[in-house]
Amino acid sequence: MTTFTVWKFEDAGGAQRAEETLKQAQDDGLVELVDHAVLSWEPDAEKPELHHKHDSMRRSAGWGAMWGVMGGALFAIPVAGAAIGLGLGALRKVSEGTGISEAELERVRDQITPGTSALFLVTDNANLDRLGERFTGHDSRLLTTNLTEAERDTLLETFGGG
Repeated sequence: MTTFTVWKFEDAGGAQRAEETLKQAQDDGLVELVDHAVLSWEPDAEKPELHHKHDSMRRSAGWGAMWGVMGGALFAIPVAGAAIGLGLGALRKVSEGTGISEAELERVRDQITPGTSALFLVTDNANLDRLGERFTGHDSRLLTTNLTEAERDTLLETFGGG
C-alpha cells in the first residue's frame, strides 16, 4: 500500500538524518521509497529549504509537482490575507487524490517553524516493525498521513511520535 506521511523533527538536521536511515532501510529491503522531500529550516533563515529526491522515476512524477508547490506555496506565501487562499488553493489542487486535506496542509505549515525540519515521504511495501526499530531515537512526530485511523495507530505504535 502506498503511504504518504509527513514527519517533523525538532532540529533543522533531523529530517536529513532520518532520510539517511530510510535510504539504508530501503537498501536492506525494509521499505520502497516512491518519492520523498526533505525540508529544513535553519533557525536564522527567512524560509525553509526544500530538497526533492526522485526515488522512483516511474511513480513519482505527480509527487514532484506537489513538493514544488508545497515548498513554494505553503511556506513562501504571506500568513494572512487573500494570498494565503491562493496558495492553499494551489496546494489543494495539486494534492487532489492523495488523501491529504487542506486542514492537514495548514497544520504542516503551522508546525514547521525556524529551527525544525520535516521529512515528506511516499512509501510502499514497508516492514513497519523492522523499519520502526531503525528509527528509535530519531525524535520525530507524525504530522499527517493518508492512512486510516487504525493504520495510523499502528504506525504511531511502531514509530512513536504522536
